[in-house]
Amino acid sequence: MKVLYFHGFASSPRSAKLVALQRVLGSDIELSSPDMNAPSFEKLDFEAMMQRALGEARRVPPDVIVGSSLGGIVALELVRRGVIAPLILIAPAVGIAERWASKLKPGDPIEVFNHARNAQAPIHRAFFEQMANVRPESEPPPTRVIVFMGRKDESVPFDWVRGVWESWTKTEKLVAGSMFVEIAGGDHGLVAYVDMIAREIRAAVT
Repeated sequence: MKVLYFHGFASSPRSAKLVALQRVLGSDIELSSPDMNAPSFEKLDFEAMMQRALGEARRVPPDVIVGSSLGGIVALELVRRGVIAPLILIAPAVGIAERWASKLKPGDPIEVFNHARNAQAPIHRAFFEQMANVRPESEPPPTRVIVFMGRKDESVPFDWVRGVWESWTKTEKLVAGSMFVEIAGGDHGLVAYVDMIAREIRAAVT
């Protein structure tokens, strides 16, 4: 099985969740996780991220696509652009542009905490402005999708993600087998729940 995994904002393919997930999945799963800081974190650009995602999907056609946080937006956009595979979304960052807009300090570049570097790092303001127009969640994906969302998510409001799920449900276009998994004690990272996520990744193509 080939799994294509997209990490979140200010993260990397060496994130704690991804490392833990690789360990649980084992050696029989080929997990590919490109660095989505494209062309760089400082000059992050959503279209450059998508071109990197599309390139990786062409190189190794995935059996399952997994997206964490901002990577969930990349995953949704990837299937919208025609790369069809079951989706696993982990705390997808739907509506994050509005949340960023309410918290961003003035100036350009903006200093934010970069988890991959474990330090503050600059990023140009244009990225946040660009993301205001990125809405791949406006329609349900044309493939089976499983969303994992923690009730105690400190970065992406639970109600926002649940609201998107309910809007998808009302369209009656969700593919059979799709489901929303609410984790009562889950935070944004959901590292403690990688066993559950791994089970659904394995089940996604059975």
